[in-house]
Amino acid sequence: MQRRSILKAAAGAATTLAVPQVFAQPWPSGPIRIIVGFPPGGGTDALARVLSVKLTQMWNQQVIVENKAGVAGVLAADYVAQQASDGTTLLMAHINSHALAPSLQPKLNYSVERDFVPIVLVGVTPNLLIANTNEAARTVKDIVALCKAKPGQVTFGSAGNGSAQHLALELFKLQAKVDAIHVPYKGSGPLLTDLMGGQIQYSFETMTAATPHVKSGKVLAVAQTRTKRAKGHPSVPTMEEQGFPGFEATTWYGLVGPGKLPTAIAQKMNEDVNKVLAMPDVQEKLDTYGAEDGGGTREKFAAFIRSETAKWARVVKDGHIKVES
Repeated sequence: MQRRSILKAAAGAATTLAVPQVFAQPWPSGPIRIIVGFPPGGGTDALARVLSVKLTQMWNQQVIVENKAGVAGVLAADYVAQQASDGTTLLMAHINSHALAPSLQPKLNYSVERDFVPIVLVGVTPNLLIANTNEAARTVKDIVALCKAKPGQVTFGSAGNGSAQHLALELFKLQAKVDAIHVPYKGSGPLLTDLMGGQIQYSFETMTAATPHVKSGKVLAVAQTRTKRAKGHPSVPTMEEQGFPGFEATTWYGLVGPGKLPTAIAQKMNEDVNKVLAMPDVQEKLDTYGAEDGGGTREKFAAFIRSETAKWARVVKDGHIKVES
């Protein structure tokens, strides 16, 4: 009886102690992969690489970013859901895979709640309505007028069918009562290449991915899509300021693990990523990218995912939005 009590006490303490002391299933000894569902050059990839550098130093083991692009991030999520729950494979979860896909793609192979363990919210960003530098329509009002003058001809790129950029465009079309062409890509990298090259005209791109090109003058920032201006872009007006009250279409990122990831490992990772997010040089990068409101508990992130899923399910239903197969 006494031995049983000691074992129970030890198990209870295991969730709060440091890595080398706690795990019946040991902390992963080899490289840890963060899977990103988009090509290099996008916002998800950029934030994952910021974390990977710091966590490699903190854990004294290699943390690798691995890109598995396709289906607006769903391909990567499906892959991670099937991996061993030993901490060696994590997903940089994204609004696409964890809040939009459940209502847009009812035949998903995974369940967000069953097949993933939330670790930590990394950041929430506005999207930036950006334009090719040769476009004459450079305000929201002018873009609306252009869409009305040329219905079904003005092009908006996205990171894929069912992506955050796609849903932001659909919300814009509903509120502005305009028609426009949606051009899906396999991630932000190729989208931005074509937008800068003039193959497409506009995009509600993630602020994280768009920022370097805005700063360099290769694309124009027209508006941002939270109701408050991001610290990194104080001079760019919001959609609300340009005649769209309450318009909010964010992109968010967070770390999750496969569905049976042990609580102790998830908790340790949460605490360490919170430490990384609080580092001044990391905070400076996050501000530049417009990524705010990250960090906090695992429970906070789980509740956030549930609220986002419910919100976008309503938008999909009200807008009769379907993803092309």
